Amino acid sequence: MPVVQLDSAADPRVADYVALSDAALRQRTDPGRGLYIAESSKVVRRALAAGHTPRSFFLAEKWLDGLSDVLAAHPDVPAFVGTPGVLEEITGFHLHRGALAAMNRPAPLPVAEVVAGARRVVVLEDIVDHTNLGAIFRSAAALGVDAVLVSPRCADPLYRRSIRVSMGGVFQVPWARLDDWEQALDQLRASGFTLAAMELTAEARPIDEVAAEDIERMALVLGTEGAGISAATLAAVDQAVMIPMRPGVDSLNVAAASAVAMWELRAR
Repeated sequence: MPVVQLDSAADPRVADYVALSDAALRQRTDPGRGLYIAESSKVVRRALAAGHTPRSFFLAEKWLDGLSDVLAAHPDVPAFVGTPGVLEEITGFHLHRGALAAMNRPAPLPVAEVVAGARRVVVLEDIVDHTNLGAIFRSAAALGVDAVLVSPRCADPLYRRSIRVSMGGVFQVPWARLDDWEQALDQLRASGFTLAAMELTAEARPIDEVAAEDIERMALVLGTEGAGISAATLAAVDQAVMIPMRPGVDSLNVAAASAVAMWELRAR
């Protein structure tokens, strides 16, 4: 395996790993460069198991033995190894989860392909927090969601933190980014989906009441942190759904609410 010892943070061969802590920068540059970063040995293995191809590996020497089988399986892919200080200078943060890998970003999936045959789809409107996004994907992978659709302004599911929080769930659940938000909702309805928005409104129905109807195909819409689902989207969906709360509590975090909703509204 081609192990490359890094002696300087200025080595041009590790450009894929520079300034990983700058989320705004990486969200602009990584999709255009056709890559994403898998963080932690477990996530790297799950990315590879999903059929994604590595561009390079990036790790401290102490992690070489633990990933020896992975490196041996990709003998033509360089493994960049350096001291913790050099690695941190390159990435902008301390690596304490083992290896990183720069992976080739898979081709985007067509929306029609992602939802074909699906009974439960989660639709994310402008979720911008990468931790919440990753947690939603992790729940979707665990609780039987068939597909996830993200709005044009939603954060990148393949951003490093989203992938890590999802524990590789973003590799398990088919997902697609929508080009036209309003048109997409109409197309989902035309495909036989009932559109249900998780939002506390005067007309919102208790989630257990909706679950009892055993709806055949449902698209569960979740809104952005703080503001929730937009007024335009609320007007476009078929119904609003709420999780009943104890007095004095208004709502759950969107990631927590999504897990409750995915379980309660699962296809039976």
